[in-house]
Amino acid sequence: MMRQYELVERVAAYNPQVNEDLLNRAYVYAMQKHGSQKRASGDPYFSHPLEVAAILTDLKLDDASVAVGLLHDTIEDTSATRDEIGQLFGPKIAKLVDGLTKIERLDLMSREVQQAETLRKLLLAVSDDVRVLLVKLADRLHNMRTIQHVREDKRSRIAEETMDIYAPLAGRMGMQAMRDELEDCAFRVLHPDAYATISAKLAELSDKAGPLIETINSDLLARLEEKGIVAKIKGRQKRPYSIFSKMQRKSVGFEQLSDIIAYRILVDDLQDCYGALGVVHTTWRMVPGRFKDYISIPKQNDYRSLHTTIVGPQKQRIELQIRTEEMDRIAENGIAAHPLYKDGIAGDRDRLTAESRAYAWLRQTVENIAQGGSSAEFLEHTKLELFQDQVFCFTPKGRLITLPRGATPIDFAYAVHTDVGDSCVGAKVNGRLMPLIQPLQNGDEVEIIRSSAQRPAPAWEQMVITGKARAAIRRATRNHLRKQYSGLGRHTVSRRFAQASRTFSDEALKTILPRLGFTEVEDALAAVGRGDVTADTVLNTLYPEMAEESTPVTDRLDGEEGWVGSTQSQLRFRVPQETGDSEAVPLHGLHSEIPVHFAPNGGAVPGDRIVGILTPGEGITIYPIHSPSLGAFDDEPDRWLDVRWDISDRTAERYPARIKLLVRNEPGSLAAVAEAIAARAGNIENVRMFAPGGDFTEMEIDLGVWDLKHLNRIISDLRTRPVVNEAHRVNG
Repeated sequence: MMRQYELVERVAAYNPQVNEDLLNRAYVYAMQKHGSQKRASGDPYFSHPLEVAAILTDLKLDDASVAVGLLHDTIEDTSATRDEIGQLFGPKIAKLVDGLTKIERLDLMSREVQQAETLRKLLLAVSDDVRVLLVKLADRLHNMRTIQHVREDKRSRIAEETMDIYAPLAGRMGMQAMRDELEDCAFRVLHPDAYATISAKLAELSDKAGPLIETINSDLLARLEEKGIVAKIKGRQKRPYSIFSKMQRKSVGFEQLSDIIAYRILVDDLQDCYGALGVVHTTWRMVPGRFKDYISIPKQNDYRSLHTTIVGPQKQRIELQIRTEEMDRIAENGIAAHPLYKDGIAGDRDRLTAESRAYAWLRQTVENIAQGGSSAEFLEHTKLELFQDQVFCFTPKGRLITLPRGATPIDFAYAVHTDVGDSCVGAKVNGRLMPLIQPLQNGDEVEIIRSSAQRPAPAWEQMVITGKARAAIRRATRNHLRKQYSGLGRHTVSRRFAQASRTFSDEALKTILPRLGFTEVEDALAAVGRGDVTADTVLNTLYPEMAEESTPVTDRLDGEEGWVGSTQSQLRFRVPQETGDSEAVPLHGLHSEIPVHFAPNGGAVPGDRIVGILTPGEGITIYPIHSPSLGAFDDEPDRWLDVRWDISDRTAERYPARIKLLVRNEPGSLAAVAEAIAARAGNIENVRMFAPGGDFTEMEIDLGVWDLKHLNRIISDLRTRPVVNEAHRVNG
């Protein structure tokens, strides 16, 4: 186990101004707090934070990060508290350690929710200081290196979590070396046979390729020296998991892979990168489609390099990466290589955001967290963001937008700005109008066409692939649905107050919000609209004396009146006028966000006088005004809604209706009925046949029709058919 002085020496090797006192105090405190605790391997528990600190020194991080590595498990696994650590080591280190502490386990919290909430807490802490993430990744790396000591069921879960979240997160932060090792450790647990097979093949290939590597290295160096380019060349072998994933992705065997061994050319400056590329391409033939310039357009994790594949001296394919020493350092260690961790101002988020695209992505992710959503949505969004390859597109003004592969113009619009996505109605890709579901390609110029009257369709959620777009669409849909329900609730409450000769106002409702269990007026009204809270509850809470009064339920608004029911408990309802009723709830069709159903025994069609019945959790059921089924709701006045049709004449939407026929019981009668309905463009949805007598058959037919006139024309035509004795509509 590493001694105190050894840890200090490791830090001093790259930081001569090391704070020895801080590291010594953190070492002693962590060792005392963990005391006699043991790991699953039987080793002292303190060996784990010590190894985490050692990994952080390999990354050459600052003194505070190394101290946090020593302390990272003290709050979670010992009697230490955040306040105590704050008093001993300062509030900044205490905050970093707390950010690494898992969410406490709750009995009612599923493992998935715990995982999501712990990750949410981690990323929120990382957005304030990215050193939290560096310590967390070092912690996870050491746990994966020693995972063989963990029991098997827990081992698989930890490996899956590493593969799903922490390895991709390291990749997003540009820490490729750590990502590779995390993936290989997890791969060895999840697919031990595949890992063993690929590792054996790699060892065999390495033995055979030794002389070839030396030949290619010397040949490349000689060519570059001729052009005055000073370079170093490294041969590197792909990692087992990288090979496995490529075999899975491309459905090829090990022998078919051409880039298992690649070469990295390291030069002094940017100019030499392109000079070396010119030497390579003029000496050997390039493989078409295999050149990528990540210097001109860096990856989102700040990775910069030139990639090309050539046909080498022995006719074999050779993959080359050309970069400077600085680019190579960033490619291996990513955000951990950032100079802000070497000058004592690691918390300067503004500078880090300006200089690091990876950190900018992380802060954008945190902004999405702040916009709400369930734990499942957050975890889905984060995984979507972590796992996607990238395409690079441009706005008409030349702004670069990086998107996951397969992204659509809708994803592009939301990547530009949430308001642009919400108002998107179309897109031009490279100057041509294209469908909003068309996947974008590298280099596309995308112009979003907007309209202030537009709002995102709920179906868009299934068309987009970025977490930001999905979260924004869900949020817009929820807000719109809330607005619809609150409008419905306001209508219901206002009517009930009018019936009780009381005046409803938002100000009055605000005074009873705590008693109703809400904090905002719109939320309370939306609950009434959904049927979760009745208008009577609102009325009686505001006016308790009303609960003891017997108020006749009579709608006193203007308009034609009628009666439903045959007893003295009849309910007077309001029939909207033919010219339209501004106070009645408009019914726009079958596809409203508020669920709309039609009377189960007969339906309703545009042109009918209608009434709505609100059912909690189900939406609104529309009945024709003379339906005898309405009598069942006589004693539930809060559920009655004034509704009116608001359907365009151009809408080709069919509505349910039921007709009953008495037809002759003879061959061809059903065909004659079907022919008559089809001739009027009616759609038969269901047919039931009864045989009350030998000469006639009774039929009930469910139809889809456009409106009341359409239905009446069908019934009139049926009555003219010789086989039809009777035809009339059913109002259930």
